[in-house]
Amino acid sequence: MRVVSWNVNGIRACLDKGLPGVAKDFGADYLCLQESKACEDQVPWSGHADLAGYQSVWASAEKKGYSGTVIFTPHREVKLANSMGIPLYDREGRTTLAYGPGFTIVNLYIPNGAASDERHHFKMKYLDDLLAWLKKLEAERGPLIICGDYNIAHAEIDIHDPKGNKDSSGFRPEERAWMTKFLAAGFVDSFRHLNPELKEQYSWWSFRQRSRERNKGWRIDYICISRALLPALKAAAIHPAILGSDHCPVSIDLSL
Repeated sequence: MRVVSWNVNGIRACLDKGLPGVAKDFGADYLCLQESKACEDQVPWSGHADLAGYQSVWASAEKKGYSGTVIFTPHREVKLANSMGIPLYDREGRTTLAYGPGFTIVNLYIPNGAASDERHHFKMKYLDDLLAWLKKLEAERGPLIICGDYNIAHAEIDIHDPKGNKDSSGFRPEERAWMTKFLAAGFVDSFRHLNPELKEQYSWWSFRQRSRERNKGWRIDYICISRALLPALKAAAIHPAILGSDHCPVSIDLSL
C-alpha cells in the first residue's frame, strides 16, 4: 500500500503542474493533499481524467483561498471524513480522514505560526489539542498514519541553516519540543526511522533566493505512523524532482 502526501499550495494551480500524473504515476492508494485553497466545486476537473474513478473527501476553510485538505483514493469502499470534531480547527479545513482496514489515515495541515504572536499561540494550542485527539483516536480505532505539512522542522538535520533559523517559526524550541513529545507518545517519523543520518533531505523551499535550486530547504512534511505499523513499513521517500508547488511530495510503502 502506498500513501503519498503533498502540500500543493493551491490545487487549482497544481492541476496543470503535474498533480493528476502524481496520482497515476505513483500508484497511490491514498493521495493526501494540503493547502488545497479551494472547495471541490471550485476546481475545473475537465481534462483531468487521471483522477476519474477516485473518491475524495474535502475539508475547506471558511476563509476563501486559505488552508484546506483533501484525500483521494481509488478504494471506494473506504469511509472518509473531514472533521476532528473541534470547530475552532475544523473551520480552517485542517483535517481529513480515511478509515482503512486496520488503520486510519489522518491528513493534516498544521498551522503556520509565522504571521503573528497570536497565530504562534494558536499553533501551540492546536498542537496540544491535536496530540490529545490523536491519542484518543488511536485508542478507539487502532493504528494511525498521520501525514501532512507539520510546519515544523524537528532536528538540525531537517533544516539547511539551523543556527540562522533558531528563532524562526517552524524551528522554535517549543515547536521542536512538541515534535519530540509527539514521537515519544508512540508515533514514528517513517522517513527518519529508515534514514536516520541522511542529510540535505528537504520537502519545502522558499520561493526566494533560488532556494530550491540551491537545496536550501526544510523537511516539514511527514508521514508518521503508529509504532504498531513499524513491521509493515517498507519504504519512505521524499520526491524533490516533482515540481508544481513550493513543497514536494513525500511517500511511504506499507505491506498492508
